Amino acid sequence: MTAGKTYGTQGNKIGNAHLKWAFSEAAVLYLRGNEKAQRYLQKLQKRMSKAKALSALAHKLGRAAYFMLQQQKVFDEQRFLKG
Repeated sequence: MTAGKTYGTQGNKIGNAHLKWAFSEAAVLYLRGNEKAQRYLQKLQKRMSKAKALSALAHKLGRAAYFMLQQQKVFDEQRFLKG
């Protein structure tokens, strides 16, 4: 705390634990037998640990699912793995 400013969340949980679990499972299933996705995960692992890379992939899947539902579009793997 500096000059009255607070940083972080002071231990509060962020988000829905059930959704985090569901998208973490989806990420593991997405990686199974999918070489393109496995290469993308290895690219993420160059910047972070394996666990954080898997969480980042799960988070990206969650965002993709949200926008797919919102815009009523189908999953585009090329666009998903491009970022």
